[in-house]
Amino acid sequence: MAKKILAVDDSKTMRDMVTFTLRGAGFDVAEAEDGKKALEQLGSIKVDLIITDLNMPNMDGIALIKSLRADAKHRATPILILTTESDGNKKAEGKAAGATGWLVKPFSPEKLIELVNRVCP
Repeated sequence: MAKKILAVDDSKTMRDMVTFTLRGAGFDVAEAEDGKKALEQLGSIKVDLIITDLNMPNMDGIALIKSLRADAKHRATPILILTTESDGNKKAEGKAAGATGWLVKPFSPEKLIELVNRVCP
């Protein structure tokens, strides 16, 4: 059974790239355009991994991660941050919120697949 991944990014182009890459590697991928929509979807689907952008309207990636970690259902779900931010303070903030890993855009498809396989065996 394919692992289910939720890709959360306000950029449709970025969601499409992540989805294309991961589906090509055999994963089942759902998409959401911001943290609020992601939480709505997670009410009705079960995922093995969440990949989120940091800077999004309505609810950013840090707020999404904090909200997920406060929910017993998602306390152990791996969460990767995929962002253009490479600032050390932002990374520390993401880690403190409960992020499992960090990948900077633009990403290489191989690197994304390798990271996904590492955190979601």
